[in-house]
Amino acid sequence: MAFQPIYDAVEQRVWGYEALVRGMGGEGAFEVLSKVSPDQMYRFDQDCRTKAIELAARLFPAEEELKLSINFLPKAVYEPAACLRATLNAARRFSFPMSSIMFEFTENEEVRDTGHLTNIITEYRRHGFTTALDDFGAGYAGLGLLADFQPDLIKIDMKLIRGIDTSPARRAVVDGILAIAGDLDITVLAEGIETEQEFEVLKESGIRLFQGYWFAKPAFEELPQVRAA
Repeated sequence: MAFQPIYDAVEQRVWGYEALVRGMGGEGAFEVLSKVSPDQMYRFDQDCRTKAIELAARLFPAEEELKLSINFLPKAVYEPAACLRATLNAARRFSFPMSSIMFEFTENEEVRDTGHLTNIITEYRRHGFTTALDDFGAGYAGLGLLADFQPDLIKIDMKLIRGIDTSPARRAVVDGILAIAGDLDITVLAEGIETEQEFEVLKESGIRLFQGYWFAKPAFEELPQVRAA
């Protein structure tokens, strides 16, 4: 696992860290997942959750309230309550607060059964976990998926972020997302920030949570130094 910080521009501190799957040679999540067969996907998903919690319990400063963001694959979850057992056991074993765990699912993964995904989110919230929709604005379902259920947080995809400081069209789209999120009481995070100009434009628009290389690149099994903004 590598960890990349999520920065809170209002509090001017790290809000949390996303745990990212990496190969032993530094391979990214897509390359790693491409080698996992369908019959191994459930075990792989469970092992990743446990490893992320174990590392976070060791690396996160005890005096700071930090979120741990874990990615999960809806198609790897056959029954929400049963699939949470390893997560709950890991949180207890490593004394990691369940209220500090956030689960992300990506819009880039086609969701054919929205009822199943709704059941997952309902069960996760019942245990106090935060839920997030990753890559918002660049996937299969877009606003239709958001209309079916509302996660606690959405992460605006970097394709909408890139060059937003010079693109009125991108600013208009992001402003629209912010308005909808505000009406639905959903927190917005901008991911993929690579320049100060992108950060400043988005901060002025009202976004407070940020993630991207401009703040810090992911660090393998350690917490990276974060650029103060």
